[in-house]
Amino acid sequence: MGYMDLTKLRVQPLANRKSLSRLEDVLVEPASEPPPISKTLSDTVDDCARRILNARRVGAGVMLIYGAHLIKNGGQLIIAQMIDHGWVTHLATNGAGSIHDWEFSYHGRSTESVRENVATGTFGAWDETGRFIHLALLAGGLRSEGYGAALGRFVYEDGCTLPSVEELARMIREQPGDALTPARADLLLAMKTHNINSGRHLVNHRWRNASVLANAFRHEVPLTVHPGIGYDIITNHPMFNGAVIGRAAAIDFGRFAASVDTLDNGVVLSVGTAIMGPQVFEKSMSCVNNLRLQQGKQTVSGHTIYVVDLQDGGGWDWKSGEPPRDQPAYYLRFCKSYARMGGEMVYAQCDNIAFLHNLCHRLSTISPKRTAAKS
Repeated sequence: MGYMDLTKLRVQPLANRKSLSRLEDVLVEPASEPPPISKTLSDTVDDCARRILNARRVGAGVMLIYGAHLIKNGGQLIIAQMIDHGWVTHLATNGAGSIHDWEFSYHGRSTESVRENVATGTFGAWDETGRFIHLALLAGGLRSEGYGAALGRFVYEDGCTLPSVEELARMIREQPGDALTPARADLLLAMKTHNINSGRHLVNHRWRNASVLANAFRHEVPLTVHPGIGYDIITNHPMFNGAVIGRAAAIDFGRFAASVDTLDNGVVLSVGTAIMGPQVFEKSMSCVNNLRLQQGKQTVSGHTIYVVDLQDGGGWDWKSGEPPRDQPAYYLRFCKSYARMGGEMVYAQCDNIAFLHNLCHRLSTISPKRTAAKS
């Protein structure tokens, strides 16, 4: 049975890539006038803003779950404003969302032509992206950090510091049953296989002020990343290690579920995430309710879920209930899964940047002062 040896992949410097997006071209300034939206959407935004502020007043969670296009389209500073004002208590994205965030913060550029680069075997095969994200996760593993915290720290602190191979070997030998032993072993193997030195690895992130990862880390707001093995371009690199990615993602799932446990009378914003958001949310909600029922507590209730996407929601009025199986809308995960999660699901057909920009503007108008985030 065949097996492809990915360590033989040839990668190129990120500077060689024809990047299709420049940060300075796409970045949206939160203080600018938000794009116009319909009266119906405006009413939805008003309702969402009120519910977010009410949730924060009573100490309930507000989760922003987003897809990669929110970053590709320049929404970083809008999200940073939401973090800074304490309007969100948890952020979550997929692997691509973290990769575009990192590339913009390090390179000031992101996005490539899939069609052209797959044909030449260069799609995703960029050295710094795969190398430094793996390095961040390897270093974070020594602190039991999840994917989001490890990469956020790496961006905010401009790199990481690694122990020596001798120190790693000693800790593994003396503490084989320690919870950190697998992470130490993965780092030791990577250092030997890929000639990675111990000590300080300085990686300058010139555009880190526009990094959601770095801003969340700075404010100690949880940002979790939920990748898929083989989904993301960091797979296309000799350093690819599914165990390292999986370990970091597993920690983040636990952190995500802990935030779902704060959603009584809270708010969920699911923006441009058709698969990851609803899939991770439904499993975590089930875990939370499972543990609550064991403790004799009520299941999560009173929450409102705002689902934002450009698709038309299958032409179905989701307020009327779930569509039947012979209706195409039944197969729209981003609506159906969330509609099954208790509370109230509100679908808004809208551009993701337009929705969040209008929402932040409305939140600033209603409550211009900072509410709850740490500094």
